[in-house]
Amino acid sequence: MTNMGLLKKRFYVLLVLGLLQSKIGITQVYNIRAHDPSIIKTDSIYYIFATGPGIFFWSSTDRQHWQFRGKIFNRTPDWVYHIVPDFGGDMWAPDISYYRGKYYLFYAVSKFERNTSAIGLATNVTLNPEDKNYYWDDHGIIVQSIPGRDMWNAIDPNLAVDRQGIPWLVFGSFWDGIKLVKLDTSRTRLAKPEEWYTLASRYRTYGIADTLPGDGAIEAPYIIYRNGYYYLFVSFDYCCRGVKSNYKVAVGRAKNIIGPYIDKSGKLMTDGGGTVIVEGNENFPGLGHNSILHDQGKDYIVTHAYDAKKNGLPQLVILPIKWENDWPIVNTDLLK
Repeated sequence: MTNMGLLKKRFYVLLVLGLLQSKIGITQVYNIRAHDPSIIKTDSIYYIFATGPGIFFWSSTDRQHWQFRGKIFNRTPDWVYHIVPDFGGDMWAPDISYYRGKYYLFYAVSKFERNTSAIGLATNVTLNPEDKNYYWDDHGIIVQSIPGRDMWNAIDPNLAVDRQGIPWLVFGSFWDGIKLVKLDTSRTRLAKPEEWYTLASRYRTYGIADTLPGDGAIEAPYIIYRNGYYYLFVSFDYCCRGVKSNYKVAVGRAKNIIGPYIDKSGKLMTDGGGTVIVEGNENFPGLGHNSILHDQGKDYIVTHAYDAKKNGLPQLVILPIKWENDWPIVNTDLLK
């Protein structure tokens, strides 16, 4: 084959690979500041919800091009100021789900580095802001943590549903780790009697004041069911430090939603275990706070990453998950 023939062949191979990548989303870093992203697909439209004043959201028809759709709350609910008197405006870590004709959006409000925190809930019958029925109905507080009373932090919520259809709320950040509590069938309040479980934690140095987060850096839980197991994804280490962030995603699995969750090496997540599956590199020093998208028979991990080329600004990242021996594998070498 001539040199020209080789060049043409190489061009067509690269073209095909590029088209395939665009179609199936092999490597995706999007230029939108979706911190703590939660994703859902409804009909043929994808929606991303993220931390921000009033909670930001975007939509896409192809998972490639994202349109900013505004924010959920144009006015902060009054109850927030009773919980966090010096509330700064950012509503954290939304979690979107759908159940019986309604969309459920759990979210958190907090004072940074304190567990002066609460998880709230808003519902809507549509996610399309152009629909005449579009309206977010805020249900107020679902869970609250109080400094000095609670050794856990009511932020980073995720709605998980077990194989019996029972809804649970998993949440937590630092302190003594990740908590799970059962919801009632309406999904708008805790079930009675209350059932609480610790799913994962990391070592906390003795002597740190209970009112401080400590150094047991774990947060952002997310639970899915696959292959006969519940998988608990969490974020280790530190976000929100730009290029100095070292966020990463770890996972363990259990046969029961209440645990015990065990990592690939056999270590309990309540003893600091967790198999790291997503970790940063020189271009993206920290990746974390994930949600999971199941789309057309495939799973994708959706996170934010701090972009070193943009002075550490958070960017939306979507990467495919492969399953090997019933464990999720993510190729972060795709991040360049």
